[in-house]
Amino acid sequence: MLRYALITPARNEEAFIGDTVRSVVAQTILPEKWVIVSDASSDRTDEIVKEYQKSNPWIELIRMPEIRDRSFAAKVQCFNAGLEKLKVIYCDVIGNLDADITFGPEYFEYLLSKMLAEPKLGVAGTPFVENNASYDFRFTNIEHVSGACQLFRRECFEEIGGYTPVKGGGIDWIAVTTARMKGWKTRTFTDCVCYHHRPMGTASTGKLTAMFRLGKQDYYLGGHPLWQLFRACYQVSKRPYVVGGIALLGGYVWSALKGVKRPINPELIKFHQLEQLRRLRQKMVAPWKMALSK
Repeated sequence: MLRYALITPARNEEAFIGDTVRSVVAQTILPEKWVIVSDASSDRTDEIVKEYQKSNPWIELIRMPEIRDRSFAAKVQCFNAGLEKLKVIYCDVIGNLDADITFGPEYFEYLLSKMLAEPKLGVAGTPFVENNASYDFRFTNIEHVSGACQLFRRECFEEIGGYTPVKGGGIDWIAVTTARMKGWKTRTFTDCVCYHHRPMGTASTGKLTAMFRLGKQDYYLGGHPLWQLFRACYQVSKRPYVVGGIALLGGYVWSALKGVKRPINPELIKFHQLEQLRRLRQKMVAPWKMALSK
């Protein structure tokens, strides 16, 4: 079996990190090293981790400085600080693990077996379940791997240059898409899941605001306008009906009109848009093939 190590950036996760640690400690195959990077947590996050360190010496806690940038780029800074600790650790796979998820005891054994069976599989993961629901794979590419837990083959991670520290978000998406552009396979395996416990997006901002922000991010990350139009049309049939799709498209159009700068290189944007157009063709051709075969 492949050897793996984990890195977990964490900030004020006292409500969840204990469950995450228990999930990792219970794994059938333990990591060679797990570096938990406290992003200047002001709650009991550090204290909880230290308790588990006593009986699990392969867990290491490091703490970032008190005054730092709180953008998404800060997560990359934390991750890179943990990565420094892995330079002297032999491992085939490097995992980025959020501090608010849980999973079964065979979770990492399952993912490592997939990577062992496919040498060109550069990034692997599973869907996450939140409030008994997961995302729709018709518009979430099965080749994308959620940032909740991403396992990178070490050669792949080094080839893509690690995570890109962009302030507006999308660091997980950029890494996975760049891996495919470099010729690696990436895959979400849907017959296994992890559970996300911190409410995302809609809990604090409301559904419409979350959809508008998602549309802005779709533009920011180089999404094709035709893909966005079809995605908005699909969203019209979901709650909140009609206005959700309008908000999604509105965020994209607003960003385009404002001339929002895209933080990724033109080569990656072109690759991403070609992938989207290819998937659109597949979705439009498939119904015709089924009708003709009857």
